[in-house]
Parts: sequence; structure tokens; C-alpha cells
Amino acid sequence: MNKRVEYWIKLADYDIETARAMLNSRRFLYVGFMCHQTIEKALKAVISRNCEEYEIPPKTHDLSKLAVCAKLFDLMIEEHKDFIDELNPLNIEARYPEYKDEIAAGLTDENCKDLILRTEELLCWIKKQL
Repeated sequence: MNKRVEYWIKLADYDIETARAMLNSRRFLYVGFMCHQTIEKALKAVISRNCEEYEIPPKTHDLSKLAVCAKLFDLMIEEHKDFIDELNPLNIEARYPEYKDEIAAGLTDENCKDLILRTEELLCWIKKQL
């Protein structure tokens, strides 16, 4: 594995661990944020490996765009595509006060556990593509 790919995968692994820590501390808003970050960085690892046209991965947080750039979107099952659509707003909107309360209200212990489980599954699938 080249150093750029390894760099992104280490960050993704760190972020999923952080999501678990946020769950344990009941900081549910940041569980969603870190799940998004996990998948973003895993996709950037694939882009770093597969796409010579990018010296560095695109500076975007849009998971669908990153999946397309990584040439994985068409390989994804519908469940994965739906999940990245669910994760996308947890990145940007979680950063702004006007959205935090709305997003936080929808994040419970149970659905955060589900977010982490589904993130781990998608992360595993992405790693297999490397």
C-alpha cells in the first residue's frame, strides 16, 4: 500500500474509533459527523490509489462525488448509495448552529449504534476495493 493510501486509511480508522468514543460519551451529533469523516477519508484513499488524474483527492466533502471520483459509485449496491446520501448532511450541517439542534434531535443512542455499524460495513467494503 502506498504512503498516500495508508495515510487516508489510518485517518479513516481513527475517525471510526472517534465515532465510537463519541457514542460512549453520548455526543450523538459527533457520532454522525465522524461516521461521515470515516467514509470521506476511505474514499479519498481509493482516489489516491486508483486515480492518477488527482495528485491529491478533490477538496470536497460530498460522498457521492467522491465515490464517483473513486470510480466506486457504479459498483456500490443501492444500500451503500442510500447510506452515503444519509451521511452527507451530517458533515456540513453539523458544523452550523442553525442545523445542530435539528440534526441532534434525530440522533439517538440506537440510531447512532446503527450509523456506526453501517459505517463499519461500508468502510470494510471500500477497503476491499483497494
